[in-house]
Amino acid sequence: ATSPQPTTQAPAAKEPLKLNPITIETTDATRKGVLVDERAINLPPGFHIKVYAAGLNGVRWLGLSPDSLVYATVRGDGKVVTLPDADKDGVAGSARTFADNLPGVQGIAFKDGAVYAATEGQVIRLEDTNKDGVADKRDVFVDDLPTGGGHSTRTIAFGPDGKLYVSAGSSCNVCNETNPKRAAISRYSADGKFEEVYAKGLRNAVGILFHPVTGELWATNNGRDSIGDDVPPETIYNVKEGADYGWPYCYGDRVPDKTQDVPPGYCEKTGTPAVKMQAHMAPLGLAFYTGNQFPAQFKGDTFVAMHGSWNRSSPVGYKVMRVRFKDNQPDTSAGDLLVEDFATGWLANGDVWGRPVDPLVGPDGSLLLTDDKANVVYSIYYKENAGP
Repeated sequence: ATSPQPTTQAPAAKEPLKLNPITIETTDATRKGVLVDERAINLPPGFHIKVYAAGLNGVRWLGLSPDSLVYATVRGDGKVVTLPDADKDGVAGSARTFADNLPGVQGIAFKDGAVYAATEGQVIRLEDTNKDGVADKRDVFVDDLPTGGGHSTRTIAFGPDGKLYVSAGSSCNVCNETNPKRAAISRYSADGKFEEVYAKGLRNAVGILFHPVTGELWATNNGRDSIGDDVPPETIYNVKEGADYGWPYCYGDRVPDKTQDVPPGYCEKTGTPAVKMQAHMAPLGLAFYTGNQFPAQFKGDTFVAMHGSWNRSSPVGYKVMRVRFKDNQPDTSAGDLLVEDFATGWLANGDVWGRPVDPLVGPDGSLLLTDDKANVVYSIYYKENAGP
């Protein structure tokens, strides 16, 4: 008799997320502006959304300090604020000004007990030496970031090497830049001296983030405008040192831009995206899910905030998307489900009432999210069997 052959079970097919409308939870203190009216966001089953903080004029970037305090940059007011949740109810008890007089502030990072904030032209080092919750010491750490033209936000991150990485977008839609720090990510030494352009050809890499496990640098990128509703793709890059990602001559997978005088063979040498997405969605911040609150299938995945289109006949974006990761890289085996909607509804019946900017995994494992149109920070949390 022949021995029975062992059977191998095929891996379970990945299922698309099914989104249902969930009413945004507010309190008397957070029911402001567009959220005076009841509104809903579409989320997967078991997920809920509440307003974590409101009344933040043009709130942009989030940061989590080493002692688990949430910070936010409030670009409209030129401030950095802290958003403590002392009673752990998932809502910030207050928004306290940590530092002001920071015009156009966007990026935020932490190192050696100091808070670093990026304006258009500078990175400022802020310290709270007397521990009263307000920065009382301020030093200019970097003073040579490019200014003028378009794309005025500057995002910063400290790498595993202790050095500071600064992203500055292009000064234009498509052009030849004279300043090599534009459309690029630059690296500065631990004492704030410019070292080199780490990677170039990134038209507007607003979101930069080091992977919590591998230490690799990842970036979102906004493609050029005015060559069609669906061209070029929005992209996410696993950014490599010394790489050229093509702008202004190439986009997507080394596609030459026919509106430009592309040098022969140029695009063949450029870096390629790890993920491509619908054009004109304007991906900004990204967050790797490192928490334990969400179901296990989300562990290690990336959430990307889509700020939304302006250069498209039918608007797209205005949502949060999930990028499936496996072994700390995009899970290409997921096919069409590699990138999928996670939270939608800020664009409703042609009306744009909110624009997601930056997600951050909060201390409790929820996903915090800024919205610079509704001027709020949301908390998206998971609670099984709690309503729809």
